[in-house]
Formats: sequence, C-alpha cells, structure tokens
Amino acid sequence: MNIMDFNMKKLAADAGTFLSRAVQFTEEKLGQAEKTELDAHLENLLSKAECTKIWTEKIMKQTEVLLQPNPNARIEEFVYEKLDRKAPSRINNPELLGQYMIDAGTEFGPGTAYGNALIKCGETQKRIGTADRELIQTSALNFLTPLRNFIEGDYKTIAKERKLLQNKRLDLDAAKTRLKKAKAAETRSSSEQELRITQSEFDRQAEITRLLLEGISSTHAHHLRCLNDFVEAQMTYYAQCYQYMLDLQKQLGRCFPSSYLSNNNQTSGTPVPSSLANAVGSPAVASTSGIVITSPSNLNDLKESSGSRKARVLYDYDAANSTELSLLADEVITVFSVVGMDSDWLMGERGNQKGKVPITYLELLN
Repeated sequence: MNIMDFNMKKLAADAGTFLSRAVQFTEEKLGQAEKTELDAHLENLLSKAECTKIWTEKIMKQTEVLLQPNPNARIEEFVYEKLDRKAPSRINNPELLGQYMIDAGTEFGPGTAYGNALIKCGETQKRIGTADRELIQTSALNFLTPLRNFIEGDYKTIAKERKLLQNKRLDLDAAKTRLKKAKAAETRSSSEQELRITQSEFDRQAEITRLLLEGISSTHAHHLRCLNDFVEAQMTYYAQCYQYMLDLQKQLGRCFPSSYLSNNNQTSGTPVPSSLANAVGSPAVASTSGIVITSPSNLNDLKESSGSRKARVLYDYDAANSTELSLLADEVITVFSVVGMDSDWLMGERGNQKGKVPITYLELLN
C-alpha cells in the first residue's frame, strides 16, 4: 500500500467518523437517540472550570482597564505583546501633568509664590506617575500574567480534552445505536467489539479530563496568592501617593501660607490640615475625653489671658526658620500667647526649647 492509498483510506475513515458523530449529535438534539450522561462529579468539575474561566477573563480585562484606562494604549500593548516586542515607553497622565506644572512654574518664575508652588506640585505629580508605573509593572507581572497563563495555557488544554471527551462519548453512543440495530450474528459480534473499544476509549478520556479538572482547585490557590500580591501592590501605591501629597501639603503650608489658605477664607500664614478644616471653621467646641479641639473661641480666651496651656500636637511640623519650633505628632507641649504675635500662631515651649507654632496643628487640653 502506497502513501497515497493510506492517506485516502485515513481521510475516508475520518469522514466516516465525523458523519457518525454528526448523525448521533443531531438525533440526540431531536430526542431520537439516547445520550450517555457524565457522572455528577465530572459534571461539577466541568462547571467549576467553566465558571473559573469566565470570571478570570472578566477580572483580568477589568484589571487591565483599571491599570490602563486608555483603550488605544491597551490595543497597542496587545499588538506589541503578540509580536513579542517591547512596547515603547509612554509618559503617563500624572507625569504629563507634572511636567506641565513644572514648565508653567519655571515660566512664571521659581521666585514667585505661584511659580514655586507649581514646581513643587509638578514634582509631586511626577513622583506619583513613577509610582503608578511601578504599580502597573508589578501588577502585570504578579497578577495579570498568571491569570492570562491560565486562560491561554491550562484552560486551553482542558477545553481540548473536554472536546475530545465529547467526541468519544458520541462515538460510544453511536456504537450503542448500531448494536441495537444489528440483526445478523456477524454484524452483532462486530458491533459488540466496537462498543467495547469505544467504551474503553471513553472511560480513558473521562479519566484524563477528570485529572486535569481537579487541578482547578490548585489554580484557585495560586490565583489567591496572586490576588494578595495585587492587593499589596495597590496598598504600596496608595501609601506612596498619600505620603507624597502629605509632604506636598506641608511644603505648601510652610512656604506659601497666605496663598495656600486663601481659598479657605483664611487671612494669615498657618497651614490648615484638611482633617481639621471643619473643627477649625466651626465656632463650636468638640470635646472628647478631656481634649478640646482648637476653635476661635478657645484661642481668643488663651490670647486674652496671660497664662499658658498644655496642647497636644496633631501632626509633625518642620520649623521653617529659627523662630519656629519643630513638632512631633502626639507630643504634649506648653503654649502661650505673646502680645503682637500673628493671630494664627502661639509660642510653644518644650523643655528649654521655645519657638512659634501654628495653632491649627494643636489640640488644647483642659
């Protein structure tokens, strides 16, 4: 037998098998043929695998949207990935905003309050941009890549073996149908032999598929570790951003008090921590466990008296010059008023150290 004859016979056999499966599938759909049902355990594993695939795809795609909101940029990155080439570095939105602020501040003049503030804000935005880039890189490596590997690797193998199992089941049920229809003894013997073979092949494929599907539990455990890595990456990113903005707020409050506070209808040079904005702006006095939040009435009483009070420091404060006193959060110092001092400052005393302190960084104690 030459190669051509072999190939022709193989094609004829394949065509016959395909036709037999098609007939069996059609008759099952029409209710004209019986269907071998998979055992409940295997059905549950198949359902779990399908559910895992669907939700993994949704989580993966939405994470990509979260990390890169620009759809055009995502498409470009996808193309480069398929071409196995590195996508060109692209400036992100915080970095672009930061550069605009720095350029504007430079043109307005670094020596002006607004220009200097713009430069400081721009530098902070660029630092946030760098943190954003690190978040994307870390998340892509530790979270998105494992999820994508499952979809494009493990699940594809499962889907292939599942399809093969479906074909083996169709072959088995087609053999059962032919055995039922066999009348002659010779034909019946041949059909019985075919049924034994197809049953053996089906059982073997069912076992292979089951073993693969039972690995889904390990996949969930692996994805859980990846999820934890993603959460840690986000936690690091948001902590960095918070610290950057906190540092920027302190710089602006220390260096540009009047312009920084103008939008809050403040008239003097004391930085206002955002968490105290309501307390400072309210004439009411909020007290908890003997602590009185600083309000205008409390301050007026202190300024009109010649005595001193204890105060707890709310936030760290770095002295801008030798006339001020640096503060550490939660420490308790002595404060008192000095005639002629700016209305938003008090004199602070810690041991033998003395200097001006901003009142909105303090809580007066009873």
